[in-house]
Amino acid sequence: CFAGVYWQHSFGWMVVVMASFGFFWNASLPQFEALTLNHLGSDIGRYSRIRLWGSIGFIVMVASLPTVLERYGVALVVDVILLLFVSIWLTTWLVHDKPHATHIEQVGRLREVLRQPTVWVLLLACALQQASHGAYYTFFSIYLEDHGYSRNFTGWMWALGVAAEVGLFWVMHRLMGHFGAVRLFTLALFLTGVRWLILGTWVDNVAVLMVSQLFHAATYGLFHAAAIHLVHHQFPGKLQGRGQALYSGLSYGLGGAMGSLLSGYAWQYWGATDTFYAAALLAGLSWVLALLYVREDAHVRA
Repeated sequence: CFAGVYWQHSFGWMVVVMASFGFFWNASLPQFEALTLNHLGSDIGRYSRIRLWGSIGFIVMVASLPTVLERYGVALVVDVILLLFVSIWLTTWLVHDKPHATHIEQVGRLREVLRQPTVWVLLLACALQQASHGAYYTFFSIYLEDHGYSRNFTGWMWALGVAAEVGLFWVMHRLMGHFGAVRLFTLALFLTGVRWLILGTWVDNVAVLMVSQLFHAATYGLFHAAAIHLVHHQFPGKLQGRGQALYSGLSYGLGGAMGSLLSGYAWQYWGATDTFYAAALLAGLSWVLALLYVREDAHVRA
């Protein structure tokens, strides 16, 4: 689907290409998450150390691309992305489902699982948290350039955030064992709100800006690892694939899309600062919901 970007460059065609690509890409991600967790079995704490390799790849790309683009032009981005997608597709042929996997948990129907308040509030909190990221993912680079920062500096700020995320993933299994998934999940939601307040208020202070990027360890790394852990235990057995699909679709799909769309209007009418304050309110709402309703049962602690 992504190769369609070479066909023509009209807005309508690009919408079709990106929608088609997004449909299949987002359908594959939760299945791969479930496959990874099935292979890990009871050793789910190792998930974060597997996931950190994706973050390392991101750092390499963000740190190297600005220099390459300045020399060869932005059109190279499409070629690089397509090459990476082809490489990912080839590696999927090397990954197989866990043979003779057995599910110890009682497999309930999806409808019965979703009737539990803890489950649907968990999914709602995830969607709100990702919606709060809309302004950051859409406008962060523009925001920094508007405040006089160079493109190279902006690239290093992205890399700093993901480097913090890698560090978090490396120690996540220990944190999970000491504090439990729910405590870490609610902490991540709280720190998300704090991060957007900082970013909206002190963007001109380089030191504070760097600290806000270090918060990415919590707002993505801590959040994602804890959420994956909770979803894995709330959707037992053969429902794991559906649970991960709901988590991915509602948070990164629906939440991310709505956050990006609404942040565009907010950025235009309210300005950058108020948009990040609104994002902080969304994150705060997700934190309150998780604090009141998301509970940790006997199966969730590592």
